[in-house]
This record gives sequence, structure tokens and C-alpha cells, in this order.
Amino acid sequence: MDLNLIVLCGRLAVPPEIKVFESGTRLIRYLVTVRSEEPRRRVDVIPVSMWDPPQELIDESPESGRRIWVCGSVQRRFWEAPDGRRSRIEVVAEQVTIKNVDELEPVQV
Repeated sequence: MDLNLIVLCGRLAVPPEIKVFESGTRLIRYLVTVRSEEPRRRVDVIPVSMWDPPQELIDESPESGRRIWVCGSVQRRFWEAPDGRRSRIEVVAEQVTIKNVDELEPVQV
């Protein structure tokens, strides 16, 4: 059996982008930074999309630097661009939680 499950805990790189389509469908996009120490120090910036998010995520409009937890799956999207076929890997979120850093308890790994 295959499993496509992603859990991220990081920080917002920029405020979220919200789109509302003519059909009424809503999309919220986040850029999440995740720091790693192993095997070497780095920061990854991961695009996250959530379709039809709950109203509280639309109303919240968090600023950069806020802590974000994301549960979802990895998806690769394809589209045609003037310079040819393009693709992008992103996380499609099923659940998003945004917290102030001072509201969090230490994470044990």
C-alpha cells in the first residue's frame, strides 16, 4: 500500500495569498519555511495550497514569521507556459493550524 502523507511545522515566509474563483471556490496559498540541521544546515521554502479553507483561516490573515502546522499530501501540477510544459511540486493541505510562537509548547522530537 502507498501512503502520501506530509506533516510540516515551520513559519510563514510571507502572508497568505487568497483567491476566490467565479465558481465561489476559494484557494489559500502559503509559503512555509522549514529549517533543518541535518545533514547540513538549510532552510527549505515549501509551497502549500488549501482548497476551500475554513472561514477562520480566511479571516485570520497572519503575518510573516507566524508558526504554521500543515497536514496534507504532495502533489505535482502541470501546465502549459509560453516556454513549454512546466510543473511544480506542492503540498495540498487538509488541515492547517497557525499559532503565535508564545502560544506554543516546546516540540519534543
